[in-house]
Amino acid sequence: MSSNPYEYSSEQLPADLRRPEGDDFADRGTRFVARFLDGLIGLVITAPVMYLTGYFDRAVKQQVGFVELGFWTLGGFLVYLAIHGYFLATNGQTIGKKLLSIKIVDKKTGELLPFVKLVGLRDLTMIALASIPFVGPIIGIVDVLFIFGSQRQCLHDLIAGTKVVKV
Repeated sequence: MSSNPYEYSSEQLPADLRRPEGDDFADRGTRFVARFLDGLIGLVITAPVMYLTGYFDRAVKQQVGFVELGFWTLGGFLVYLAIHGYFLATNGQTIGKKLLSIKIVDKKTGELLPFVKLVGLRDLTMIALASIPFVGPIIGIVDVLFIFGSQRQCLHDLIAGTKVVKV
């Protein structure tokens, strides 16, 4: 027994705050680096196109309308699917996740999710929520902050019923 009066065992926590049995969740740092790599890959492809079409100049001058913003959001999502779609469909991984040996699985079964459910619930739902004026950026922050819970799941994981695990 420890002499620290503030120390407690995990059994004293409510069941929903305890770490799950057989903890195979990917750690937060690994998930962050994988997401960063995926974003970097997408940026290398989309930024030159956005620059060459004058999007950045229009954005700085606040001349980007809702329709154009929607076009770029859709275009970015299609680029994401072109880059990562095959890996997501076949093994629940983006390139970053593959490089760091983690993958997305169904939280209850641990199995690979159908591609439509994986992309539809996990990605499209968050894109739609993030596109809501004024509220979208807050939702994006809340999504990321959820990872600091004991289950290490972002909001998009909770929505889709997924978890990211070590391979």
